[in-house]
Amino acid sequence: MGKALGLLLWIITAAAVWMFAVKKWWFPESITEHGSLVDAQFMRTLFVVAAAFVLAQVALGFVVFRFGGGKQGAATYSHGSNKLEVTWTLITAAVFVTLGVLGQQVWASLHFHDAPAGSLTIEVTAQQFAWNFRYAGADGVLGKTDPKLMNDSTGNPLGRDSKDPAGDDDIVASTITVPANRPVKLILKSKDVIHSFFVPNLRFKQDLVPGMSINVHFTPMKPGHYELACAELCGAGHYKMKSYMDVLPEDDFEKWLKDKGTGK
Repeated sequence: MGKALGLLLWIITAAAVWMFAVKKWWFPESITEHGSLVDAQFMRTLFVVAAAFVLAQVALGFVVFRFGGGKQGAATYSHGSNKLEVTWTLITAAVFVTLGVLGQQVWASLHFHDAPAGSLTIEVTAQQFAWNFRYAGADGVLGKTDPKLMNDSTGNPLGRDSKDPAGDDDIVASTITVPANRPVKLILKSKDVIHSFFVPNLRFKQDLVPGMSINVHFTPMKPGHYELACAELCGAGHYKMKSYMDVLPEDDFEKWLKDKGTGK
């Protein structure tokens, strides 16, 4: 029985490695400048964890195969080695702290640095269970909003202040459209509970927290139609809270923006 169980452990380990090696179920295509850096960091982490996993399972399989027959006599007790425990703890800590520092560089570049000059600014407001995307009109300025004025039934889900003329030409859409090869700055807000903005192709996910305005930025590189989902359980209708992100060539985006501004 011990030999069979040891062989089974080795087979399961080999199957797990094969599934990752052939990338049968893998990430969707990355479409951003930082996406390749995120993927590279993931692969570094995967190789380290995979090596530890394979070595541990091969060793476990060997022990079960060699000593699992019940014919080796009574088990003996050992206090272990403090030096050995300290050594492998320090090695493990060094490896994972290094991985964390490497990964932090990409994350910080998106969250702690200002968006580049000339970025397109879009205000993203999430609510149960819909997305609202607001663009500045021809004046390039977003109008003022007031939470007290928010009313879905009157067509003012974002609480736009009608007394502020800067908001007269603002554009509000239920899907997000962005130009390719141009930095995009998002101002993330929530009307009710915590939501999460997640487009897998962007390699980007960020919570939207009530009472906060969270600024992030990215640069999409490839035109296409990509699914946007809420990645945070936000209520009974969470499963249907999705939208789409359309990445258009610059000329097509400017035409789309102009058409939206004229009500077409």
